[in-house]
Amino acid sequence: MSATPRGAELGRRLREGDRGSAPAVLNLAETRTDAAREELAALLREVSPAALGGEAPAHVVGVTGPPGVGKSTLLSELVAAWRAAGRSVAVLAVDPSSRRSGGSLLGDRARIAFDPGDADVFIRSTAAADRLGGLAPATRAAAQALAAAFDVVVVETVGVGQSETEVAEVADTVAVVVQPGSGDVLQFLKAGIMEIPDVLVVTKRDLGEVALRARRDLNAALRSLGRRDVPVVAVSAVPPPDGIDDLVAALDAHRAGLDLAQRRLAARRAGALADFVAEHGERGLRALGGRRAALRALEGRDPGADVPALLAALEAEAGVR
Repeated sequence: MSATPRGAELGRRLREGDRGSAPAVLNLAETRTDAAREELAALLREVSPAALGGEAPAHVVGVTGPPGVGKSTLLSELVAAWRAAGRSVAVLAVDPSSRRSGGSLLGDRARIAFDPGDADVFIRSTAAADRLGGLAPATRAAAQALAAAFDVVVVETVGVGQSETEVAEVADTVAVVVQPGSGDVLQFLKAGIMEIPDVLVVTKRDLGEVALRARRDLNAALRSLGRRDVPVVAVSAVPPPDGIDDLVAALDAHRAGLDLAQRRLAARRAGALADFVAEHGERGLRALGGRRAALRALEGRDPGADVPALLAALEAEAGVR
């Protein structure tokens, strides 16, 4: 009898709530060999909606914003709040990497504070995709896998390049973090980023009027775009932290109002297309007739299919492997 495939075993462990398997899951997701790809596909089949009997239970939260805005400090407080409420948490912190050296561009940024002895918290930095600010296929796969075992899975990105759009494809709820008095509001309006957040977070609430002005400006911008449903929450991580419970409540309220099955289905299709482009480039995409044609091709597939199955369907459609 052949040995149990490593990927399938890890998937079953996640399905049974074994959070101790998280490091091995991420290591497998980040290994770029044909054998590892097959094992990862086996893992994702074990945590697919078909295997789970529905969508994975975690709340997948995307956190993005400009460099230096205080996301890691904010996440330290959020992790503490979630743990105080008895929730297990996994954080995948994505750093852009130098395309020349492969080194992190933000290696000196503040680390997320947590108790390293707490088995219900998993925090790992992950590599970015080849373009600045993008999400690597490994990050997408890891978020999907860990959602089977953790209560909250966070994907934290730096708000540059494609990160805002791509984290919105992965997450159930996207929080965009801005710093008062930094010009972020104007930059977001120019870049069209205001279409992305489900929750807007203004840091440094302890600054008083400056933070309140940023909150008013953001609310006005949202109203002008017809996005009155997006809450703007002001927080401070300066001890004692302030507004963190309000932020947790806003994130939970968004999740409660979601058509989760539809959101996750869109995420799996977007993930399959992103993996396809990562593997086969623009030439492969042209063989499919472009992005819209590729997504239309996926619409006829089983809604419970996992990302590797959807990727294989795209590869068959394009005649590539």
